[in-house]
Amino acid sequence: MSRPSSPPAPPVTRAGEFTLWGEVARPARLTVADLRTGWEQHRAEVVFDCATAGPQHHTFEGPLLREVLGHVRPDFDSARRKERSRFLLAVSGGDGHHTVLSWAEIDADFGNAPVLLATRMDDTDLEAAGTQLVVPSDRCGARYVSAVTGIWIGACRVPVPV
Repeated sequence: MSRPSSPPAPPVTRAGEFTLWGEVARPARLTVADLRTGWEQHRAEVVFDCATAGPQHHTFEGPLLREVLGHVRPDFDSARRKERSRFLLAVSGGDGHHTVLSWAEIDADFGNAPVLLATRMDDTDLEAAGTQLVVPSDRCGARYVSAVTGIWIGACRVPVPV
């Protein structure tokens, strides 16, 4: 079976909604309210450097990205570490910003990074603005994606040299 080597454009969503799709058993469309009621909420106090606005201090709350992605069941054998370690996550935001993470960064057997899909920022609900990807370990804010519209999950396909 041939699979795409890069993620397709995210499916159209309504404001505050985002789609989880790609190499998964159960693609899903979720809202901030779904994230708040379906998963344990974690809190992260972060400081990151913004290229345009300087140091940013914020408190975010939301579920761990790895727990939410477990809901859609990525197409890998969870018992096989090497298989999990080749999966990528492409996150798209409402402003056109995109970033990529590896499954290994968030996997408890590897990097165990507490990456969040925020439902609150500085004690303000994000229903209207949409969820925000929060990478607390990053020193700069480039992988903080606002108004997440889609997260594509898929295996990295290494090209074979000719």
